[in-house]
Amino acid sequence: MSWQSYVDDHMVATGHVAQGAIFGLDGSQWAISAGLNISAAEATAIINAAKNPSSVMGSGITVAGNKYMVLRGDENSIYMRKGSDGVCLAKTNQAVLVGVYNEKQQAGMCNTVVEKLADYLKETGY
Repeated sequence: MSWQSYVDDHMVATGHVAQGAIFGLDGSQWAISAGLNISAAEATAIINAAKNPSSVMGSGITVAGNKYMVLRGDENSIYMRKGSDGVCLAKTNQAVLVGVYNEKQQAGMCNTVVEKLADYLKETGY
């Protein structure tokens, strides 16, 4: 299975995630939804945040040009929001999953989808 399939079929196709991406902890882009424009600098900031969640607690994170306030974060996940939109980051052994939701999705469902996929990837060594 391709990495793009994980984003398209296991995150976005659920209807609970509007757009998604997977970045390697080394900074490489493994997969990304069409139209989700995360810059290299933003990807680096996302990866660094996943490695050290406390570093973004007061400052927030910019994803695809939108600045999100960090609501909560730990060594596994970071939850962010801006109005009715938000982002869930989930860290695995080798990657960071990014799930973006909007007013059509519920935050909790997006978080569940992204975190379950992250758990699966951890179990398979990723």
